[in-house]
Amino acid sequence: MEAVAKLRNCSSSPRKMRLVAGLIRGERVEKALALLKFEAKHASGPLEKLLLSAIANWEAKNEGASVETADLYVKSVAVDGGRMLKRIQPAPQGRAHRIRKRSNHVTLVVDSLAAGEENVEEKEA
Repeated sequence: MEAVAKLRNCSSSPRKMRLVAGLIRGERVEKALALLKFEAKHASGPLEKLLLSAIANWEAKNEGASVETADLYVKSVAVDGGRMLKRIQPAPQGRAHRIRKRSNHVTLVVDSLAAGEENVEEKEA
C-alpha cells in the first residue's frame, strides 16, 4: 500500500527542486535518505523532511508492519510550480526590473516493493 506526502509553497524554484528530486526517484528509502542528507543543495533539506513524513504516513496506514521488512522505495516525485511573488528592482535611468520569486509544490509517493510486485502479477493475469 502506498503513502503520499505533499509539500506546498516551498520557497525554492521548481527547477532547483527537480534537480534534487531526480536523485531519489525510484530509489529505496534508506538510500534516498542518505543521498538527501549529504547533498549540498538547499532543496535537499525540505525534501528530506518530506520523505520522512511519507514514511510516517506509510507506517500510520500499515499498523504492525515495519519499514525495514517492507522494502520501501520512492515510487514517484512530482515537482510543480507554486505561487510566484512579484517584486520590483530599481534599474538605471528611472526604470524598474521585475523579480519573480518562485515557489513549488512537491508530491512524494512511497510504496513497498512487495506490494508493487503483487500489482504487476495481477495485471499480467
